[in-house]
Amino acid sequence: MNKPEQMNTVSVSLAAALDRFRTIVGAEWVYTHRDDVSLYDDAFTPFAGEQKETHAAASVAPASTEEVQQVVLAANEHRIPLYPISTGRNLAYGGSAPVLSGSVILDLKRMDRILKVSEDNAFALVEPGVTYFDLYRHIRERGLKLWIDCPDTGWGSFIGNALDHGAGMTQLPFKDHFSARCGMEVVLGDGRLVRTGMGALPDSKLWQQSRYAAGPLVEGIFSQSNFGVVTKMGFWLMPEPEAVLSARVIAPKHDDVVPLVKILARLIYSGEINCYTNVRSPVFSQANDDEGMALWRQDDGGRAEQWDAYAEKLDSHFWQIPLRFYGAPDVIRAQWANVSRQFKEIAGVTTEPAEMLQFPLSDSQISELSHLSYYGIPSLAVFTGIAMDKDFKGHLDASVVVPMDGNEILKASRVFRRLYDDAGLPQVMGFAEHYHTRTMIMFQGLYLNHDPEHNANVRRTYSRIVRTAAEHGWGIYRTHIGFMDEVMETYSFNDHALRGLHESMKDALDPRGILSAGRYGIWPKHIRGRRTP
Repeated sequence: MNKPEQMNTVSVSLAAALDRFRTIVGAEWVYTHRDDVSLYDDAFTPFAGEQKETHAAASVAPASTEEVQQVVLAANEHRIPLYPISTGRNLAYGGSAPVLSGSVILDLKRMDRILKVSEDNAFALVEPGVTYFDLYRHIRERGLKLWIDCPDTGWGSFIGNALDHGAGMTQLPFKDHFSARCGMEVVLGDGRLVRTGMGALPDSKLWQQSRYAAGPLVEGIFSQSNFGVVTKMGFWLMPEPEAVLSARVIAPKHDDVVPLVKILARLIYSGEINCYTNVRSPVFSQANDDEGMALWRQDDGGRAEQWDAYAEKLDSHFWQIPLRFYGAPDVIRAQWANVSRQFKEIAGVTTEPAEMLQFPLSDSQISELSHLSYYGIPSLAVFTGIAMDKDFKGHLDASVVVPMDGNEILKASRVFRRLYDDAGLPQVMGFAEHYHTRTMIMFQGLYLNHDPEHNANVRRTYSRIVRTAAEHGWGIYRTHIGFMDEVMETYSFNDHALRGLHESMKDALDPRGILSAGRYGIWPKHIRGRRTP
């Protein structure tokens, strides 16, 4: 990916740029020793010890927007590529490692101020170093009746996760983190500072309350891109509900998934269901024995009656959907009664309501909860569910988006299961999850270890997942840094017109190509014609 002449040019200017960075942020916040810089390497890299594994040249950690501006201007002067990160916790997608080796990490961890939280208007304004733990503690210590929404791991950045289209576990719009944003402050690639939306109004009282101001809505171009460095960002927070009612819908037959998802979609689109949920098959997840694998390997992926007979041997229902309803007790009981009635129109479907929780909870009550993120509470519990034996190196997630359609979920289940089988790899995850408003995500996980041959097989399989998804009209919505060009290659309508648009914006907003070269296939023009996929 890197050309020798390009890297030699960088090395000539790097020392001068680092001296300038030390003047801006202080010498203690510029890291050049390999022991320090190696901490930014991808902890889960699938390219360990190979040429495609990327490494930073150094890192710089500013403490303010003004320092970010000065660092960006200095990088422009010396033509040094920067790779901004918030906390660098985006494991399975590259972590804090740059797409382009030799980049200097622009580490925003010191910018960790919670600038404003409004209980009455349910919003927060934060800097990139603010984690889910940070804002949760801030809210709880002050007794504010607000919830955050967090992903599986609470150590990540609010801003970083939202910019990569991450999601969480409560309800819409909060669980779609970019959809919950309102207002950004951004340092552009040429050092200019802008505020979006109502933030462009001096002394604005509406920056975190109205996404719409006069003119174009531009916030989207700063997500999954390299057009600017987001230094402040607003988020809408969820008012603490009086209660949460948990329930489950259970369907007994293979073909039930078609009407099941049809009803689920209608209820989501109407707003009657707006929680995180998933469509999971305990039968498919257990079908790893000889009989189950024989069904997967049939040309048709196994007929419905064969799968139903297999499920009967397992003494298992075929599908389940967990649901949660947030609000006043009487209201959410009525919601659940209406939702339950509609699902029970499918023959054989049953429902299982669980205990209702009422809020606020004491610390001792919280300690007894499972799935803390369902209640806006960050944790690191997900790591206890990973078999981290001595051979475990990490994992990759191929994040496949599929329509909210039972037939498509069945098709994707068969297509990807066969792909794993052909590769001789165990399928990790693979069920359909609802995070974003009108689609499902079927994460295809791949475990890495310390065997180069195994990891090479994982990479080939990841690439096959990307291509296979595109061939079926399903897209990858975010990806590991080592596969960004490959994923963006699949978005090829009209001779890659979308990529051309991205490159035009890159040239206008970051003319020297300083920021995050190669992120989501967007390369600066001085590298663009010479890069290798």
